[in-house]
Amino acid sequence: MSGKRVGYIRVSSFDQNPDRQLDGIKLDKTFIDKASGKDVNRPQLDALLAYVRDGDIVIVHSMDRLARNLVDLRNLVNDLTSKDVSVEFIKENLTFSSENSPMAILLLSVMGAFAEFERALLKERQREGIELAKKRGAYPGRRKILSDEQVQLLREKVAAGAKKAHVASDLGISRETLYQYLKTSSI
Repeated sequence: MSGKRVGYIRVSSFDQNPDRQLDGIKLDKTFIDKASGKDVNRPQLDALLAYVRDGDIVIVHSMDRLARNLVDLRNLVNDLTSKDVSVEFIKENLTFSSENSPMAILLLSVMGAFAEFERALLKERQREGIELAKKRGAYPGRRKILSDEQVQLLREKVAAGAKKAHVASDLGISRETLYQYLKTSSI
């Protein structure tokens, strides 16, 4: 029995282009999430899991597009293969099915662990780079929205009893930003 070829694409942000992930691959249906891999709320992944049937094949660009850690990756692949749905990872050139051998399970674990390790190293390097840039003064952080005079005005209006929503609106900022300025004593 030949099933459907179902694609799953995940991009981390709304400005990333999802088209490149499975470009040129013939698919019957595609599910696209625009969310972090850490985010457990991925509605299109949930829809895919409900959609696939015995004999289907789920095609994903890379393991890190399906899950950000080894435990989630193994659970998702196990959930799919237990329904007799195969999972194919293009970048790693690996396919997993219900007939997986112990070697295939080992490969999934090793490749998933490498992907998780690579992500941890990347985050560590990024954090180190930001720290070095801050020491050089090359990483100024977020630009202030309000001038010092506007912050003083904000504080005076709030102290005088003005409604915070009105003060925020008058200054063109959100209430959350107003509260951040009120919390910050260094401004």
